[in-house]
Amino acid sequence: MTLQAVLFDMDGTLVDTEGVWWDAVAETASALGHPLTEADVPDVLGRSVDHTTGHLRTVTGTGRTHEHLAAELDARFAELVARGVRPRPGATALLAGLRAEGVVTALVSASPRRVVDLVLDVLGRENFAVSVTADDTARTKPAPDPYLEAARLLGASPARCVAVEDTPTGVASAEAAGCRVLAVPSVVPIPAAPGRTVLSSLEEVGPALLRSLVAGGAAAAGAVEEPARRGEA
Repeated sequence: MTLQAVLFDMDGTLVDTEGVWWDAVAETASALGHPLTEADVPDVLGRSVDHTTGHLRTVTGTGRTHEHLAAELDARFAELVARGVRPRPGATALLAGLRAEGVVTALVSASPRRVVDLVLDVLGRENFAVSVTADDTARTKPAPDPYLEAARLLGASPARCVAVEDTPTGVASAEAAGCRVLAVPSVVPIPAAPGRTVLSSLEEVGPALLRSLVAGGAAAAGAVEEPARRGEA
């Protein structure tokens, strides 16, 4: 098989926004009397505004409506993103390399459209054929809907697409859609698995590697780079 498209997650994968999202949620949670801890990570990182809103309402017992709290989280996140986000190491070079070789790409995010549009201006809209946000599918990650929609819009088979992700939630979404997965963990560790490759940075990734994941090369067998062990005898 040959590679048809590369489907990129946004937050924490291409840009440093996972920390920004955490800060936005932490501010709101603290105001409701609930300091965030590691126990909250699965319901915050890689999750949509809607999911995290439900989580905060459960753990805080607030009487505020879901709609009002979600709007506050959305607005705060958008405000922090608008102040400036930075591409992750290797992201700009990888996007440029894929574009130079004519590899089709999509942006697939659990963030709302207005946040994605802000980031597209940073990354370059010309680098993506399509973008899919939390506003564009009935269900978002970890459901497969966003990746299935991106593949549909591109006229591609999910099995011939590589999804690039940084969280377990995003990996679950891409794998449920039938994509090969390249995971570059940002906060939470992600183990290697069949059909899943784990690397430490996008700086290690190029078009040839991405093609090999679909073609069934050695890299698709679940290779793991362990940064702490590099250079050891």
